[in-house]
Amino acid sequence: MAFAGQLVIENLPRDAQGNSLCVPCRTTKLLCGKERCPLLVRLHAHQRTHTLLTGTELAGASPPSVFVGRYGYPKVSIGPMLPPFGGDTSLLDTPERWVGRKIDDIVDFRSQLVRTRFTVRELDPAKGNRMVLRTQELAMAATPPHVDATLHKPPQGRMRYSATAQPMGPSAPLKAFDRDTVKVDRHIEKAHSDTDLLARDALSELHAKGVHTSAMSRAFSVGAFGVGKRRKLVPTRWSITAVDSTLGLKLLERTRELPLLGDYRLHEFTGLDNRWSVLLLPTEWCYELIEAWYPNTLWNPHRSGISIFHSFELNRGRKGYAEIGGCYYAARLAVNEHMHRLGRQAGAVIFREAPPGYILPVGVWNVREHVRQALREPPRRYGTLEEALARVGFTMDIPMKRWIANCRGGWPTRWPCTALNTVTPGTAGW
Repeated sequence: MAFAGQLVIENLPRDAQGNSLCVPCRTTKLLCGKERCPLLVRLHAHQRTHTLLTGTELAGASPPSVFVGRYGYPKVSIGPMLPPFGGDTSLLDTPERWVGRKIDDIVDFRSQLVRTRFTVRELDPAKGNRMVLRTQELAMAATPPHVDATLHKPPQGRMRYSATAQPMGPSAPLKAFDRDTVKVDRHIEKAHSDTDLLARDALSELHAKGVHTSAMSRAFSVGAFGVGKRRKLVPTRWSITAVDSTLGLKLLERTRELPLLGDYRLHEFTGLDNRWSVLLLPTEWCYELIEAWYPNTLWNPHRSGISIFHSFELNRGRKGYAEIGGCYYAARLAVNEHMHRLGRQAGAVIFREAPPGYILPVGVWNVREHVRQALREPPRRYGTLEEALARVGFTMDIPMKRWIANCRGGWPTRWPCTALNTVTPGTAGW
């Protein structure tokens, strides 16, 4: 299926006989089970950008934004991302400013950025060509620089009906590009110029200075940090989780030394049709993220039954990669930031409900920023765990007993929150 020769839609949903559900549906019957047609949301966003794209010349202000692909690694595609217009475009790639926005806004932001790309065979940015070095400099910019790009062919959008593919704008192979003088973020520039500074220490210093996590991930992906000879290009998806995980572990070293929280605290927030309950417990550090995905949502495409996933760690941390993936590390970072603001150590259990209204995946930032926002909200305080859990069961649609049954083995004795095994179920939410 193609739109005006510029948008290719692949992998449309089909019935048991292999027939397309989209033809008889036409966005009105919602045969795929979504509350709204995700293809229509993305198509509308594409149309707004498509009218501004003509030919192989592209000029605009990059937010700044760059993309490093992971397919074919260690040979990767890299290039600046820019919209076909100028001005202050920083909002288009600053997730820290997206809390409170609708999912249509997020899709629109992402769809306006044209992903230009050229292939790099050498992962060491110092050995790259001029385009690699210019891309690296652009990734460290503090304000949106104007970019003039020449493409090999007009931008084309390729949209898959997928549970995992985030909304992306059109893309095109890059022939050459130039940009105005780049005003590099002074904190990032200092870390970049220190070729003896370990990447984890550079990230920790930048975080302490208030540099956005998204800005650090962007610079990390183009090999801006670390000991000189070890600097490498890192695919964007990997760099996001690497930064979240590195910062979270660094903060956790201090968290374990803080005095314990004195009561049970519950922080709540709803954003992008996701419901969040962050429960802090007066225990030593331990952490679990539990996600409940309703039918016809991202990780549960089936028509019936709610799927619940979880990952956890005890006070000494975990060794293997979290089953939930990058979201686990994004939320852990947000919780440890809050521990440092409080000056207290606590156990943390995060409950997440993703109803069918969450029609499209939008990225790991969704977890990091909404958990951060939840922890900014004034907490509800409780003297007992039973009272706190009763509130979680009341605000969430899923009964509390099912949450407990689907967490780490019902929170057995090794888990610091052993009181969960002896809680007397209340009347609300159980």
